[in-house]
Amino acid sequence: MKFIDQAYIVVEAGAGGAGCCSFRREKYIPFGGPDGGDGGDGGDVYVVARTKLNTLAAFHHEKTFRASKGSRGSGSQKNGRRGSDITIELPAGTKIFHKETGELLTDLVDQDAPVLIAKGGYRGFGNMRFKSSTNRAPRQTTPGYPGERLPLRLELQLLADLALVGFPNAGKSSLIRTISAARPKVADYPFTTLSPQLGVVHYDFGRDVVVADIPGLIEGAHQGQGLGNIFLRHISRTRLMAFMLNAHEEVEQKTVEEQQELLHNELQLSQHAPIFEKLPYFVIINKIDSDEQEEQWQKRAQDMRDKLQCPVFLISAQNRRGLEDLKKHIHQHFFEEKT
Repeated sequence: MKFIDQAYIVVEAGAGGAGCCSFRREKYIPFGGPDGGDGGDGGDVYVVARTKLNTLAAFHHEKTFRASKGSRGSGSQKNGRRGSDITIELPAGTKIFHKETGELLTDLVDQDAPVLIAKGGYRGFGNMRFKSSTNRAPRQTTPGYPGERLPLRLELQLLADLALVGFPNAGKSSLIRTISAARPKVADYPFTTLSPQLGVVHYDFGRDVVVADIPGLIEGAHQGQGLGNIFLRHISRTRLMAFMLNAHEEVEQKTVEEQQELLHNELQLSQHAPIFEKLPYFVIINKIDSDEQEEQWQKRAQDMRDKLQCPVFLISAQNRRGLEDLKKHIHQHFFEEKT
């Protein structure tokens, strides 16, 4: 399914049903009193977060979602039926804005907790409501009131524990395939990953870590180059970030030190910079495919640890080298420091 992280919809709650004007008509009771019932309230519109969804593709073309109207009241003091509610399922992490005012209406972080987004119209009153000592046969009723109608902008920001950030061909997709059950597309050319991917790393005792494979950034990402602004938005939700660097420098044409500095600068120049400044991170140098390469890289890795004051891991996602230490570090960050 195509990845879409912004969409526009319209929601309409149901209108309330009109009240009824009716009089009691029974044998031997020629002048029965008013017995017109109320209408039914209009149906509400709810939104709910679902983790099984990770794209707004189903809402790519603007749609209108309508709850049903309340029924009219009827005689014999019978009230109309309430309109049926509708619930719109959206990916967890979806922010809902009023399209015209820009107001944030709700942020769907809590899973499976429906949120009222548009209230149905109130029911109309039947004529029995207006009977009084001075008006024994009222013909007055009220119509049902319209439900709320809202134009909405949906903006998805993926919910993940760890975000993998790197230039195209850094090996993020290969890593997420190796350490989780996710199966993103992997190939040896830039921009294989054109949309964020989520994988779940399983640990003992039912503990899981959700990892986001953010599509490869390029220079100028903060200005929208390569859809960078869109992808940077998804990192802002994470609790931990990893800069993934390509050890094949002759292909990347940048040293790992230059790669890390450029990625860091893109984050600092983005509109989400205040979030990134507080986000803990570590560094992964990928494509260390042999013992000889690892020995050669140890000194540079230590220099980066000293300079950045963060962990640096030497791995090969393809050959599964160094992954146990990497997974152990992720586990320690999310679980062991809290025990």
